[in-house]
Amino acid sequence: MPPSGVTPTASPPPPKRPRRWKALDNDLKRIGLLEQATAFVARPLVAPGIALAFVVLVGAAALGLTGIQPGTFMVVVATVVGAYMALNIGANDVANNMGPAVGSNALTLGSALLIAAIFETAGAMLAGGEVVNTIASGIVSPAVVQNADTFILLMMAALLAAALWLNLATYIGAPVSTTHAVVGGVVGAGIMAAGADSIHWSSMGSIAASWVISPVLGGIIAAIMLAFIKARILYRDDKIAASRFWLPILVGFMAGTFATYLALKGFSALIQISLGVSVLIGIVVGLASWKLSVPMVLRQSQGLENRKKSVRKLFAVPLVCSAALLSFAHGANDVANAVGPLAAIVHTVQAGRFDDSVSIPFWVMAIGALGISFGLMLFGPKLIRLVGSEITKLNPMRAYCVALSAALTVILASWLGLPVSSTHIAVGAIFGVGFYREWHAARRSRALGAVQGKVLAPEERKRRRLVRRSHFITMAAAWVVTVPVSGVLSAVLFLILSYVMA
Repeated sequence: MPPSGVTPTASPPPPKRPRRWKALDNDLKRIGLLEQATAFVARPLVAPGIALAFVVLVGAAALGLTGIQPGTFMVVVATVVGAYMALNIGANDVANNMGPAVGSNALTLGSALLIAAIFETAGAMLAGGEVVNTIASGIVSPAVVQNADTFILLMMAALLAAALWLNLATYIGAPVSTTHAVVGGVVGAGIMAAGADSIHWSSMGSIAASWVISPVLGGIIAAIMLAFIKARILYRDDKIAASRFWLPILVGFMAGTFATYLALKGFSALIQISLGVSVLIGIVVGLASWKLSVPMVLRQSQGLENRKKSVRKLFAVPLVCSAALLSFAHGANDVANAVGPLAAIVHTVQAGRFDDSVSIPFWVMAIGALGISFGLMLFGPKLIRLVGSEITKLNPMRAYCVALSAALTVILASWLGLPVSSTHIAVGAIFGVGFYREWHAARRSRALGAVQGKVLAPEERKRRRLVRRSHFITMAAAWVVTVPVSGVLSAVLFLILSYVMA
């Protein structure tokens, strides 16, 4: 308080900021908002920009490796299309291997992308196809296509059509078979080039049968595996003791199965191994893995509570190993979908003729391997999330059943001589696990209702469904239309290319 009689003096007002500084502050805020908006709009363009840069660099590398000579233009164009195809294979197909591991939280998305990229590249470079049937597994008769230029345009149209369809399927969220897309492309262009008589329709009948065989067989085997694990481990009084006994056996079974699978399919380019020898290799590897995993499981299970959650943790490591092995085998086999037609074009341009089979140059294989890895890293997360968590809820135990089913189904189909698709098998196995869970939960609910005298209303039963039917319908429709859509698109592209190159 000031002394009486003294009039208090007001404190001087703060100095006013010049108007120019206020205007600058407002401008800076607007610039900041503009930068945020630009970043938000540009973020979706980063991945396509990187992919475009990769394709351009690949085209430049092809030009440098082949040099200026007759046919160089076609080689460069085919290389660019092959790189585009490889990007789409990585974006669409690899999700089937890593999706279950990510959906079960055994791997983070970043870890899954890194592991898949490493093992896909290793599989393609170490065990990728040295010899590829350039007529898409005998779909088109080579005796009918007499002109080398026509054959080049046929392969170009088939490759581009398959890549475009894979791009669309990835966009709508439907994992499809890359092999079927390539085959459909060859059929469509082959019909336009040499007529319907040039197509081996018996082979097409086998491919159509695989639409049903692959997912059904994968789903049944995955459901049987899950039922076995539930009965032998999860529903036992001492779950930890049951895990210590059965998990090493399951690990050995998994290791033996994948050893057989890799010997039969993954390393077929390096050495031809019969089914009997492959099974023998699998038995030896399986027994060794069983013995080695006994102390490992014993050590991991120390101090765990007697709960289902503890059992699921024990399946995490085998699941990660199976996902990595599936990626290796996928890279070894499916890289040919990207570079097989490309290798055929390169061989035909350089040799002036086309043959039933050609060797894949190292640089062509490297383009396929790198393209698959880039496609996975840039565009794969969407389908990985879809396959891993949006069809049905997965945990490490269920995802393990999916991975093991994929390998078992391929081996069984090879033994029976049945055509199958690895994509259809993996997705079918996920649906098999989900439908089994749904059936099992409904059965237990009915048993409990019978004891309590209650009956669930149809609306309640529908609410308790554990599988998203909308994804099932979308994927089934995409599988069925893959061959015809690729064929029609390839036929149109063949006509366009023929007109442009005439």
